[in-house]
Amino acid sequence: MDVFGLLGNPVGHSLSPPMHEAAYDELEVDGRYVTFEPAPDDLGAAIEGAQALGVAGLNVTIPFKQDALAHVEPDDLAARIGAVNTIDFADGGDSASDAADDPPTGHNTDAAGVRRSFAHHDVTLADRDAVVVGAGGAARAAAFALADAGATVHVANRTVERAESLASELPETTAGGLDSLETRVPDADVLVNATSVGMEEDRSPVPAETLHGDLAVLDAVYRPLDTRLLREARERGATTIDGAWMLLYQGVEAFELWTGRDAPVNAMNEALRARL
Repeated sequence: MDVFGLLGNPVGHSLSPPMHEAAYDELEVDGRYVTFEPAPDDLGAAIEGAQALGVAGLNVTIPFKQDALAHVEPDDLAARIGAVNTIDFADGGDSASDAADDPPTGHNTDAAGVRRSFAHHDVTLADRDAVVVGAGGAARAAAFALADAGATVHVANRTVERAESLASELPETTAGGLDSLETRVPDADVLVNATSVGMEEDRSPVPAETLHGDLAVLDAVYRPLDTRLLREARERGATTIDGAWMLLYQGVEAFELWTGRDAPVNAMNEALRARL
C-alpha cells in the first residue's frame, strides 16, 4: 500500500484527505492519504522520517510551504515561486541516511491549480491582461502561473512594496496599491483574488463598478464558495470561478505527479464539494 499525506499545522480542517481518497477508490489504487501535524521546528525531521518510512508523497500547507524549500530539491517553478506544496519521494533516497544527500523533489502545484482552473472554464490566458489581488503565497503562485502562460500581469496589494517586490520577479509585470484596481480592472481580461478578503466577512477586495462582462474572475477563497466578489462579477456577466476549482486542480496535479496516472477529476471534485 502506498501512503501519501499532508504536512501542516493545523491540518484538521483539510479537505485533501477525502479528495485524494476518492481518487484512490475510483482508480482502485492501493493507497491511503493521512495527515501529519509536526511542530513548527520539526519540519525537516518530519520530511526525513517520511522518506525513511517509505511515504510515497506529501502535500505541504501552512505554515510550512516556504520552510520546506530547505529540505527538498525544488523544481524550477517551486524555486521561482519560493514555496513548495508537494513533495515527491520517487527520486529520493531509500533510507534516512540517504535523505540528507539525496533529498526528495519539491513542486508547487498551486500554480497549476490556477492555470487548470481557467482552462476548465475555457478561459485563455495567453496574451491577456491579468490582475492579481494580493502579494502573499497564493498571489505568487497565481502571478507566476499567469505570466508563464503568456499573460501580462498587474499585482495590486495593500502594501505596495510587497506588490513591487513580486512584480520585479516577473517579465512585463506592474504593481500598485489597491487603489490601482479602479483603473486596471476595467481593461483587464482576467482577475484573481488571492487574498482572504471575503472569507470571514461579506466583503470584496475589488470595487464592484470596475467589474465587467468580458472578465474572467477566479476567487481563491472557497469558504464560502459564492463570495461577494463572485456574485458581483456574475451580476455583470463575467465568467466566475470559485476557489474550490483551484483547490481541486492543485490536488489533481499532485496526484498525477505521484502516480503517473490521469486523475479522476470528477470523483475528486464530487468528494471535495460534498464537504463544502
